[in-house]
Amino acid sequence: MLITLWLRLGAFLAKTLLWLLGLGLLGWALATAWFAWQHSGPVSAQEMIPDGESAMTQDIIQTAVRIVDQHRESTRYLRDAHAKAHGCVKAEVQVLPDLAAELRQGVFSEPGKIWQANIRLSNGNAYPQFDSIRDARGMAIKLLNMPGKQLLADQPARNEQDFVMFSHPNFFVSDVAEYRQNVAAQADGKKVMAFFPSWDPRSWQARHLLIALATLAPPPDSPTGTAYFSVSPYKFGEANAKFRVMPDPDNCPAYTLPKQNHDLPNFLRSALSQQLSTDRVPACFVLQIQRQDANKYMPIEDTSIEWREVDAPFETVARITLPPQDFDTPALNLACDNLSFNPWFGVEAHRPIGGINRLRKAVYEAVSDYRHSQNAAQ
Repeated sequence: MLITLWLRLGAFLAKTLLWLLGLGLLGWALATAWFAWQHSGPVSAQEMIPDGESAMTQDIIQTAVRIVDQHRESTRYLRDAHAKAHGCVKAEVQVLPDLAAELRQGVFSEPGKIWQANIRLSNGNAYPQFDSIRDARGMAIKLLNMPGKQLLADQPARNEQDFVMFSHPNFFVSDVAEYRQNVAAQADGKKVMAFFPSWDPRSWQARHLLIALATLAPPPDSPTGTAYFSVSPYKFGEANAKFRVMPDPDNCPAYTLPKQNHDLPNFLRSALSQQLSTDRVPACFVLQIQRQDANKYMPIEDTSIEWREVDAPFETVARITLPPQDFDTPALNLACDNLSFNPWFGVEAHRPIGGINRLRKAVYEAVSDYRHSQNAAQ
């Protein structure tokens, strides 16, 4: 009798599990179909600014300043993101000599042109931490001696073109409204609330949580060994485009980085120094663009959507070379810390577009001004 009861209970539990599995697969299929339907082209090729964005931006500025205050060190105020640099290095950015005519836009107008540049390589976190901790990695490029009218009217003599990128193709928030909610929750130490702001399942952002978890990746062996993405779009002449930087070892002398001790807190800086300063071997990248096809689902205002390569391939427009150099000195590290990078430092041909870029214009400037004023007062 007892055996029969256990067998019936086992059969009931097995059927229940099968039903739950079937319902789960059905739910997954329906969610996938709904997402595909909601995220199908065509899309607008123009910016669409929502009501209230300016007020939300001011809220975010206050939160960003609060984060800078929270993470300050005893002798300096840090950036609100990408606080820890692996180094700022000199670079040459050469436009392809045989660049196609339709790609000759802005800083890429003159085939073969070589731009001198400063590049900052960094971790993504708002507070310096061990390089072994899962994190995003950043690359900020500043082309120097840029002719033409600058986008920021109050800084006409800057003469720069910046490209700000990090190591994942899409962002874990869609727009300014979601960014405000997310960053406020994190500043308050309520990280769960960043993606699950209420008990209402309609407010949950599980997909964006998965993007955030994927962004927090294990470290590369070296900052020169990973890809970097602009995430948000820019103008590219009359087109809209995103940028990507990819390692290009085939165009540099063959090099094998000695094994690095990942237990050391700053092993990524050590790896960069090993290649450029000790072994005197250059590092090479390609700079690429991905032009928007508005007939595909490649939105401007939602940075959580990755522009798929199957819809629009990346096209190489320039090569980047980090020559052998000594960059890890107290004076150069202080200069690196004082550098400001902003996608709005640039010219009209590469105007940043979309909500996250509009947000950056205000937040980057406000946080940079606050950080520099506080550091100068110490």
